[in-house]
Amino acid sequence: MKKIGFIDYYLDEWHANQYPGWIREASGGTMEVAFAHAIKDKEHGLTNREWCVNHGVAWCDTIEEVIAQSDYLIVLSPDNPEQHEALAELPLASGKPTYMDKTFAPDRAAALRLFERAAKHQTALYSSSALRYAAEYAEVERAGIRVISSLGPGAFENYSIHQIEPVVALMGTDAKRVMFVGTETAPTLLIEFGGGRQATIQQPGAGCPFMMAVNYDSGACRVLQPASDYFQSFIRDLVTFFETGQSTVQPDETIAIMTIIEYGLIAAKQPYQWMELPEDR
Repeated sequence: MKKIGFIDYYLDEWHANQYPGWIREASGGTMEVAFAHAIKDKEHGLTNREWCVNHGVAWCDTIEEVIAQSDYLIVLSPDNPEQHEALAELPLASGKPTYMDKTFAPDRAAALRLFERAAKHQTALYSSSALRYAAEYAEVERAGIRVISSLGPGAFENYSIHQIEPVVALMGTDAKRVMFVGTETAPTLLIEFGGGRQATIQQPGAGCPFMMAVNYDSGACRVLQPASDYFQSFIRDLVTFFETGQSTVQPDETIAIMTIIEYGLIAAKQPYQWMELPEDR
Protein backbone atom coordinates (compact mmCIF):
# COMPACT_ATOMS: atom_id res chain seq x y z
CA MET A 1 0.00 0.00 0.00
CA LYS A 2 1.49 3.32 -1.08
CA LYS A 3 1.08 6.17 1.38
CA ILE A 4 0.07 9.71 0.43
CA GLY A 5 0.70 12.74 2.60
CA PHE A 6 -1.51 15.84 2.68
CA ILE A 7 0.06 19.25 3.29
CA ASP A 8 -2.55 21.99 3.62
CA TYR A 9 -3.26 25.44 4.96
CA TYR A 10 -6.21 23.96 6.87
CA LEU A 11 -7.64 20.47 6.34
CA ASP A 12 -11.38 21.02 6.67
CA GLU A 13 -11.97 21.94 3.02
CA TRP A 14 -13.81 20.29 0.13
CA HIS A 15 -10.84 18.88 -1.77
CA ALA A 16 -9.24 17.36 1.32
CA ASN A 17 -12.60 15.86 2.24
CA GLN A 18 -13.11 14.20 -1.15
CA TYR A 19 -9.66 13.12 -2.32
CA PRO A 20 -9.01 10.27 0.17
CA GLY A 21 -12.03 8.21 -0.90
CA TRP A 22 -11.60 9.01 -4.57
CA ILE A 23 -7.91 8.06 -4.56
CA ARG A 24 -8.57 4.81 -2.73
CA GLU A 25 -11.22 3.87 -5.27
CA ALA A 26 -9.31 5.00 -8.37
CA SER A 27 -6.16 3.15 -7.29
CA GLY A 28 -8.02 -0.06 -6.55
CA GLY A 29 -6.96 0.21 -2.93
CA THR A 30 -3.24 0.39 -3.70
CA MET A 31 -2.93 3.99 -2.45
CA GLU A 32 -4.30 5.76 0.59
CA VAL A 33 -4.04 9.16 2.22
CA ALA A 34 -2.26 8.24 5.42
CA PHE A 35 -0.59 11.36 6.83
CA ALA A 36 -1.44 15.05 7.07
CA HIS A 37 -0.19 18.37 8.35
CA ALA A 38 -1.75 21.82 8.11
CA ILE A 39 -0.72 25.27 9.26
CA LYS A 40 -3.91 26.40 11.01
CA ASP A 41 -7.34 25.17 11.99
CA LYS A 42 -10.27 26.31 9.88
CA GLU A 43 -12.30 29.10 11.44
CA HIS A 44 -15.78 27.82 12.36
CA GLY A 45 -14.88 24.32 11.18
CA LEU A 46 -13.16 21.14 12.28
CA THR A 47 -9.74 21.40 13.85
CA ASN A 48 -6.99 19.66 11.90
CA ARG A 49 -6.78 16.89 14.46
CA GLU A 50 -10.55 16.36 14.35
CA TRP A 51 -10.37 16.15 10.57
CA CYS A 52 -7.65 13.48 10.83
CA VAL A 53 -9.72 11.42 13.26
CA ASN A 54 -12.77 11.63 11.00
CA HIS A 55 -10.79 10.50 7.94
CA GLY A 56 -8.58 7.87 9.58
CA VAL A 57 -5.44 9.87 8.74
CA ALA A 58 -2.44 10.23 11.05
CA TRP A 59 -1.74 13.79 12.16
CA CYS A 60 1.89 14.89 11.83
CA ASP A 61 3.31 17.78 13.81
CA THR A 62 5.57 18.91 10.97
CA ILE A 63 5.77 18.84 7.19
CA GLU A 64 9.04 16.93 7.57
CA GLU A 65 7.17 14.09 9.28
CA VAL A 66 4.65 13.88 6.43
CA ILE A 67 7.42 13.75 3.83
CA ALA A 68 9.45 11.14 5.68
CA GLN A 69 6.54 8.70 5.98
CA SER A 70 4.85 9.25 2.58
CA ASP A 71 5.52 7.83 -0.87
CA TYR A 72 3.66 10.65 -2.62
CA LEU A 73 2.68 14.18 -1.61
CA ILE A 74 -0.29 16.46 -2.23
CA VAL A 75 -0.03 20.16 -1.43
CA LEU A 76 -3.62 21.35 -1.12
CA SER A 77 -4.70 24.86 -0.02
CA PRO A 78 -6.92 25.20 -3.13
CA ASP A 79 -8.35 28.60 -2.20
CA ASN A 80 -5.10 30.05 -0.86
CA PRO A 81 -2.50 29.75 -3.61
CA GLU A 82 -0.43 32.43 -1.90
CA GLN A 83 0.42 29.71 0.67
CA HIS A 84 1.72 27.21 -1.91
CA GLU A 85 5.32 28.34 -2.10
CA ALA A 86 5.85 28.07 1.66
CA LEU A 87 3.91 24.80 1.92
CA ALA A 88 5.83 23.29 -1.01
CA GLU A 89 9.36 24.32 -0.08
CA LEU A 90 10.22 20.98 1.57
CA PRO A 91 8.03 18.71 -0.61
CA LEU A 92 9.66 20.02 -3.78
CA ALA A 93 13.09 19.21 -2.37
CA SER A 94 12.03 15.66 -1.43
CA GLY A 95 12.30 13.91 -4.78
CA LYS A 96 8.85 12.41 -4.17
CA PRO A 97 6.10 12.94 -6.79
CA THR A 98 4.11 15.98 -5.69
CA TYR A 99 0.72 17.22 -6.85
CA MET A 100 -0.14 20.85 -6.10
CA ASP A 101 -3.81 21.74 -6.07
CA LYS A 102 -5.31 24.51 -8.18
CA THR A 103 -4.75 27.42 -8.39
CA PHE A 104 -1.04 26.53 -8.73
CA ALA A 105 0.45 29.90 -7.78
CA PRO A 106 -0.61 33.50 -7.11
CA ASP A 107 1.44 34.79 -10.04
CA ARG A 108 3.80 33.85 -12.84
CA ALA A 109 7.00 34.54 -10.87
CA ALA A 110 5.97 32.15 -8.09
CA ALA A 111 5.01 29.49 -10.67
CA LEU A 112 8.46 29.73 -12.24
CA ARG A 113 10.15 29.44 -8.85
CA LEU A 114 8.10 26.37 -7.94
CA PHE A 115 9.00 24.52 -11.14
CA GLU A 116 12.64 25.59 -10.85
CA ARG A 117 12.85 24.22 -7.30
CA ALA A 118 11.21 20.94 -8.34
CA ALA A 119 13.60 20.56 -11.27
CA LYS A 120 16.62 21.34 -9.11
CA HIS A 121 15.71 18.49 -6.73
CA GLN A 122 14.35 16.14 -9.44
CA THR A 123 10.89 16.19 -7.91
CA ALA A 124 8.04 15.36 -10.30
CA LEU A 125 5.53 18.21 -10.00
CA TYR A 126 2.04 18.47 -11.45
CA SER A 127 -1.01 20.72 -11.14
CA SER A 128 -4.32 21.08 -12.96
CA SER A 129 -7.94 22.07 -12.76
CA ALA A 130 -10.15 19.00 -12.90
CA LEU A 131 -12.07 20.63 -15.77
CA ARG A 132 -9.16 19.83 -18.09
CA TYR A 133 -10.25 16.19 -17.86
CA ALA A 134 -13.86 16.63 -18.92
CA ALA A 135 -14.51 13.96 -21.56
CA GLU A 136 -16.34 16.54 -23.68
CA TYR A 137 -13.19 18.68 -23.93
CA ALA A 138 -10.93 15.70 -24.57
CA GLU A 139 -12.95 14.86 -27.69
CA VAL A 140 -12.54 18.33 -29.23
CA GLU A 141 -10.52 18.56 -32.45
CA ARG A 142 -7.72 21.03 -31.71
CA ALA A 143 -6.55 21.71 -35.26
CA GLY A 144 -8.08 24.83 -36.77
CA ILE A 145 -9.58 26.34 -33.61
CA ARG A 146 -10.02 30.05 -34.21
CA VAL A 147 -12.15 31.30 -31.31
CA ILE A 148 -13.32 29.85 -27.99
CA SER A 149 -16.11 31.48 -25.99
CA SER A 150 -16.17 30.07 -22.46
CA LEU A 151 -18.73 30.53 -19.67
CA GLY A 152 -18.67 29.50 -16.05
CA PRO A 153 -19.53 30.41 -12.45
CA GLY A 154 -17.51 31.86 -9.60
CA ALA A 155 -15.17 34.77 -9.00
CA PHE A 156 -12.24 35.46 -11.31
CA GLU A 157 -9.66 35.17 -8.53
CA ASN A 158 -10.28 31.50 -7.72
CA TYR A 159 -12.58 30.13 -10.44
CA SER A 160 -11.22 31.47 -13.72
CA ILE A 161 -8.68 28.62 -13.60
CA HIS A 162 -11.47 26.19 -14.49
CA GLN A 163 -12.09 28.00 -17.78
CA ILE A 164 -8.56 29.09 -18.61
CA GLU A 165 -7.08 25.61 -18.10
CA PRO A 166 -9.23 23.95 -20.79
CA VAL A 167 -8.72 26.92 -23.13
CA VAL A 168 -4.93 26.65 -22.90
CA ALA A 169 -5.15 22.86 -23.25
CA LEU A 170 -7.07 23.35 -26.50
CA MET A 171 -5.38 26.45 -27.94
CA GLY A 172 -1.81 26.16 -26.69
CA THR A 173 0.52 28.33 -24.63
CA ASP A 174 1.21 31.19 -27.03
CA ALA A 175 -1.13 33.70 -25.36
CA LYS A 176 0.05 37.18 -26.37
CA ARG A 177 -2.12 39.68 -24.51
CA VAL A 178 -5.30 40.06 -22.46
CA MET A 179 -8.03 42.69 -22.11
CA PHE A 180 -10.73 42.96 -19.43
CA VAL A 181 -14.08 43.77 -21.04
CA GLY A 182 -16.54 42.75 -18.34
CA THR A 183 -18.08 44.24 -15.23
CA GLU A 184 -17.58 43.72 -11.52
CA THR A 185 -20.52 41.31 -11.38
CA ALA A 186 -19.80 39.57 -14.69
CA PRO A 187 -16.02 39.48 -15.24
CA THR A 188 -14.99 38.89 -18.86
CA LEU A 189 -11.44 38.45 -20.11
CA LEU A 190 -10.42 38.52 -23.76
CA ILE A 191 -7.26 36.53 -24.52
CA GLU A 192 -5.39 36.87 -27.82
CA PHE A 193 -3.25 33.96 -28.94
CA GLY A 194 -0.73 33.73 -31.75
CA GLY A 195 -2.10 34.09 -35.26
CA GLY A 196 -4.95 36.31 -34.10
CA ARG A 197 -6.81 33.47 -32.39
CA GLN A 198 -8.94 34.55 -29.46
CA ALA A 199 -10.73 33.23 -26.38
CA THR A 200 -13.16 34.90 -24.02
CA ILE A 201 -13.60 33.86 -20.41
CA GLN A 202 -16.90 35.09 -18.94
CA GLN A 203 -18.39 34.55 -15.49
CA PRO A 204 -22.03 35.75 -15.65
CA GLY A 205 -22.99 34.51 -12.19
CA ALA A 206 -23.27 31.66 -9.71
CA GLY A 207 -25.94 29.80 -11.65
CA CYS A 208 -24.00 29.70 -14.90
CA PRO A 209 -22.82 26.19 -15.88
CA PHE A 210 -19.41 25.51 -17.38
CA MET A 211 -19.71 25.51 -21.15
CA MET A 212 -17.89 26.68 -24.25
CA ALA A 213 -18.42 27.32 -27.94
CA VAL A 214 -15.50 26.39 -30.20
CA ASN A 215 -15.27 28.10 -33.59
CA TYR A 216 -13.00 26.80 -36.39
CA ASP A 217 -11.26 28.29 -39.41
CA SER A 218 -13.79 26.39 -41.52
CA GLY A 219 -16.65 28.34 -39.91
CA ALA A 220 -17.88 25.29 -38.02
CA CYS A 221 -18.97 25.79 -34.41
CA ARG A 222 -19.20 23.22 -31.64
CA VAL A 223 -20.96 23.88 -28.31
CA LEU A 224 -19.84 21.89 -25.28
CA GLN A 225 -21.21 21.56 -21.75
CA PRO A 226 -19.31 19.14 -19.50
CA ALA A 227 -21.62 16.49 -18.08
CA SER A 228 -19.00 13.79 -17.55
CA ASP A 229 -17.48 13.07 -14.15
CA TYR A 230 -14.35 15.08 -14.76
CA PHE A 231 -13.26 14.85 -11.11
CA GLN A 232 -13.00 11.07 -11.37
CA SER A 233 -11.07 11.38 -14.65
CA PHE A 234 -8.71 13.81 -12.93
CA ILE A 235 -8.19 11.48 -9.96
CA ARG A 236 -7.36 8.58 -12.30
CA ASP A 237 -4.78 10.80 -13.97
CA LEU A 238 -3.40 11.75 -10.56
CA VAL A 239 -3.01 8.08 -9.62
CA THR A 240 -1.14 7.45 -12.87
CA PHE A 241 1.12 10.42 -12.13
CA PHE A 242 2.01 8.94 -8.76
CA GLU A 243 2.65 5.52 -10.31
CA THR A 244 4.85 6.80 -13.14
CA GLY A 245 6.20 10.17 -12.02
CA GLN A 246 5.09 11.54 -15.41
CA SER A 247 2.63 14.43 -15.67
CA THR A 248 0.18 14.84 -18.54
CA VAL A 249 0.33 18.62 -18.03
CA GLN A 250 3.55 20.30 -19.10
CA PRO A 251 5.06 23.07 -16.94
CA ASP A 252 4.81 25.61 -19.77
CA GLU A 253 1.04 25.13 -19.84
CA THR A 254 0.69 25.72 -16.11
CA ILE A 255 2.98 28.76 -16.29
CA ALA A 256 0.96 30.19 -19.20
CA ILE A 257 -2.27 29.69 -17.24
CA MET A 258 -0.88 31.44 -14.15
CA THR A 259 0.40 34.28 -16.33
CA ILE A 260 -3.04 34.79 -17.88
CA ILE A 261 -4.70 34.84 -14.46
CA GLU A 262 -2.16 37.28 -13.01
CA TYR A 263 -2.40 39.68 -15.93
CA GLY A 264 -6.17 39.24 -16.07
CA LEU A 265 -6.39 40.59 -12.53
CA ILE A 266 -4.20 43.53 -13.52
CA ALA A 267 -6.30 44.13 -16.64
CA ALA A 268 -9.49 44.23 -14.53
CA LYS A 269 -8.18 47.46 -13.02
CA GLN A 270 -7.57 48.94 -16.49
CA PRO A 271 -10.55 47.76 -18.58
CA TYR A 272 -10.60 47.97 -22.39
CA GLN A 273 -6.81 48.19 -22.60
CA TRP A 274 -4.57 45.42 -23.93
CA MET A 275 -2.08 44.01 -21.44
CA GLU A 276 0.91 42.42 -23.13
CA LEU A 277 2.03 39.11 -21.61
CA PRO A 278 5.68 38.23 -20.96
CA GLU A 279 7.18 36.23 -23.79
CA ASP A 280 9.98 34.50 -21.86
CA ARG A 281 7.83 31.60 -20.74
